[in-house]
Amino acid sequence: MTVQEIFNHALCSFVGTVSFAVIYNVPRKYYFACGVTGMAGWMTYLLVNSQSFMSVSAASFFGAFAVVLISRILTIYMKCPITVFLVSGILPLVPGAGVYYTAYYIVTNQLTQASLKGMESFKVAFAIVMGIVLVVSIPREVFHMVFWRKKQVEAPK
Repeated sequence: MTVQEIFNHALCSFVGTVSFAVIYNVPRKYYFACGVTGMAGWMTYLLVNSQSFMSVSAASFFGAFAVVLISRILTIYMKCPITVFLVSGILPLVPGAGVYYTAYYIVTNQLTQASLKGMESFKVAFAIVMGIVLVVSIPREVFHMVFWRKKQVEAPK
């Protein structure tokens, strides 16, 4: 990938995520954070997907992991619900084209192609869900700086 392509991917994912934030009536002060969240998830997806030994579903898992992790951190830092960042940030990873082509192949009676695209889309969606579940299952206290400061004070010297 060239630097221009990487820049284009970053810019498009940022603008697309902010656009979804506008559609979902996210307050204006969170637009930049939403855009960074979606861009980080997409760039993680591209980085993992460029590795020859990783599948699209593994790349989607790591992209979703990055989105949810950043969303949890921003939730604490900006004092707002996680859904503000998570919903708009996860949208660049959603396999919309795969679902579209699954329906298209079913309508055109290409059932082999439909089943292949359908399974691929299902694996990607499942990977996204697993990335979300993994990070959301981390206790909330881990993301609070007060928690870490308290741990440092309690540590034996």
